[in-house]
Amino acid sequence: MNEILKHAVEEARKMTHLGKTASYIPELGRVNKEYLGVCVCTGDGQYYQYGNADIRFTIQSISKVISLAVALERCGFDKTFDRVGMEPSGDSFDSLVKLDLTSDYPSNPMINSGAIAVASHLASEVSFERMLQFTRLLCMDEAIELNERAYHSEMGHISRNKAIAYLLESKGILENTVEESLKFYVRMCSLNVTAASLAGFGLVLASDGIHPVTGKRLLHSRVVQTVKTIMLTCGMYDGSGKFAVEVGVPSKSGVGGGILSVVDKRMGIGIFGPSLDEKGNSIAGQQVLRELSAKMKLHMFADNVPEF
Repeated sequence: MNEILKHAVEEARKMTHLGKTASYIPELGRVNKEYLGVCVCTGDGQYYQYGNADIRFTIQSISKVISLAVALERCGFDKTFDRVGMEPSGDSFDSLVKLDLTSDYPSNPMINSGAIAVASHLASEVSFERMLQFTRLLCMDEAIELNERAYHSEMGHISRNKAIAYLLESKGILENTVEESLKFYVRMCSLNVTAASLAGFGLVLASDGIHPVTGKRLLHSRVVQTVKTIMLTCGMYDGSGKFAVEVGVPSKSGVGGGILSVVDKRMGIGIFGPSLDEKGNSIAGQQVLRELSAKMKLHMFADNVPEF
């Protein structure tokens, strides 16, 4: 495993110069785009990692997976999806075109409009402190904290998300004020994690919501099934279809450079690579996952499938 990870990272590292950091959030723009790390957490609880897997970075849109899971647990399936859809948008993650012109509801919970709507539901149901505690439990990482500098940096450059939130408010989708909804949303995006944190969370999802160490159920089976399905279809923004074909595991990216991947019943994978492609996905991180999927036959439809 260690040799596979080393080879995948060193080969993918050659691609970091092709992307850019998320400079529209100044705090993210300052991160060294040459960072690249991977961590795999297997079913027996063993961690294997290589590269910059212990560097803390902000979870960003990967937090949408946690928020969706908590909303499903606390509000139920019907209420959660009452005003948020389940379909891929085909647009960039911060687009508001379809929401404004062709739909009354956000396409799915993995784009900003859908996640802000979910955050608005949750702000009345659970405190941020409880969300932080649960995130630590899911990721098996007690050191996760709110990155105050990233939070204030993002809140100071939030015009587009504010426009989305006001559009949601005008359609009667928000359950809290624009300010409270955005505060909850951005706080969740500003949690500091590592690639190892994401691998731990991935293993919980791969284990049907059961903590691999304590054996305690953290998420109901239907919640896990729903979350993983939406990760597969929508988790890599408008690059989700291509990624599903090439890698074939439920995944969720964030503009902080993270990728969370779930290999059912086998492992969780966490990636950190802040050099992003034009869609907002880690450019080298995706290459690491292509390599791992091919070498270890991780694709959910792979069964000794020959190459073209």
